[in-house]
Order: sequence, then structure tokens, then C-alpha cells
Amino acid sequence: MKSKFKIKGLDCANCANGLERALQKINGIKSVNISFITQKMELEYDETKKDEIIQNIKKVIKKEEPDVTIEEV
Repeated sequence: MKSKFKIKGLDCANCANGLERALQKINGIKSVNISFITQKMELEYDETKKDEIIQNIKKVIKKEEPDVTIEEV
């Protein structure tokens, strides 16, 4: 399944790259692409684990970039 998210509070392209690398390690995520320019994240994941994956994404974001929030669009 694919989903798109709006990212708020991302400060730089380097931060986006670091966050992208951290999110790729989450079990169930097939691919993740974060665009600093558009402030959007595209995510492909195992839809049977959607709730668990979204919770893990929020935990990783809070740890890596505490000021960043996401919202599904």
C-alpha cells in the first residue's frame, strides 16, 4: 500500500535524508521518500501492519527530529 504524508517542522535537506534512512529500517516499510522541498513523504508499506507501522514512524520521528510532525493526506 502507498500513502502520502505532509511533514511539518523539517529544517533541512540533510535532516530529511537522515530521517529517511532511519524510517527505512522499520519492519514492514518497503520504501520511503522524503522531499525537503515539498515537505512531503511518500511511503510504501505492508498494509496488514499499517497501524503498527504508523506508530513506529511517529516514534522514530520523535527520536530523530522532535519538532517534526506528520499528517496523512
